[in-house]
Amino acid sequence: MIDRCVESEQRWGREDEMHETERHRIILSAVQDRPVVTVVDLCRLTGASEATMRRDIASLHVQKKLRRVRGGAEAITPPQFVGLAGRPFAVNETMRSLEKRAIARAAVDLCEDGDPIIINGGTTTFQMVHPLASRRCQVFTNSFPIAEHLLKHSKNTIMLSGGAIYREQNIILSPFDNDVTRNFYARRMFIGAQGIGPLGLMETDPLLIQAEQKLIGQADELVVLVDSSKFEQRCSLVLCPLSRIDTVITDDGISDKAAAMLKAAEITLIVADTGAAQAEDEAAS
Repeated sequence: MIDRCVESEQRWGREDEMHETERHRIILSAVQDRPVVTVVDLCRLTGASEATMRRDIASLHVQKKLRRVRGGAEAITPPQFVGLAGRPFAVNETMRSLEKRAIARAAVDLCEDGDPIIINGGTTTFQMVHPLASRRCQVFTNSFPIAEHLLKHSKNTIMLSGGAIYREQNIILSPFDNDVTRNFYARRMFIGAQGIGPLGLMETDPLLIQAEQKLIGQADELVVLVDSSKFEQRCSLVLCPLSRIDTVITDDGISDKAAAMLKAAEITLIVADTGAAQAEDEAAS
């Protein structure tokens, strides 16, 4: 019995250590992406408490892997290339994955072979690659993982935007007007967002806003893929007003208030079947 208790303690110790290692990786990545990262920012990125973040920062400061500052941390060597605000792709990918798969499947149901479409980078839009494997669309994307997966596992025609690669978000962005974006017409653009509310779609980074607005201008219809939690999120920057959105695809967790907001704005609402995605998972396991 004692041996089992010791073994259990050791196992939990290893799991906690792995969790701490992952948090440290995210913290160090964040401080390399921007001049100063606050404790609050790091709590959002990792899902950990402020007390845990302060302990992690203190530990990494002692190891000389970063510099502790009032209210947060900064890199020992300041970054030369500042990244984007928001959670990394690898972190977002693990959140509400069942809902994202259901939403993505409903999005692909709108596509027909031969359609020119734009798929904006993001973890919800990335889930479109699996049902798209059986289609033959013309896909323009600023997402490295979307392009790579479709090239390997489908017969869709793929075009990538030009610009700098932002590793944490796995997207390609260009601040210039004369990039290849202006030469692609799309029947629909599929896009995710950090939040959606009465003012419209919301994002956290000005460069992201600039690049996405260019893409939106190239599509006849704008289809927004957001899980129901995004209706509660508010960000400091508005990407586009509700009047520009044609369709919103979300999960069955959407509130009556959010549904009424979309109806008042004359936006088509599609509620994805999360039960089908769950059944798929159970069949695969």
